[in-house]
Amino acid sequence: MKSSAIFINISRGGLVNEKSLANALQNQEILGAGLDVFEDEPISGNHPLLTYKNCVTLPHIGSSTVETRTKMIELACHNVRRVLQGNPAITPIN
Repeated sequence: MKSSAIFINISRGGLVNEKSLANALQNQEILGAGLDVFEDEPISGNHPLLTYKNCVTLPHIGSSTVETRTKMIELACHNVRRVLQGNPAITPIN
């Protein structure tokens, strides 16, 4: 990544090697990071990534908008109706 890059992860914490990310932030190999997810959640209060001024962290609430929550509720209700009617859920949980 370029030294001007800002790394953002809002998907899954396990996709990121947090130790490598911390090193990149500390050594200014990248400009910054924005994280909404972590390997272990909730993140511990003494986690190294919380100490960097160039790292913005959220407690897994990046999707907490009224629009997103409404769509999540609608999808959940749609799935429940489908399953109760004997059909597979659109987004099954494995």
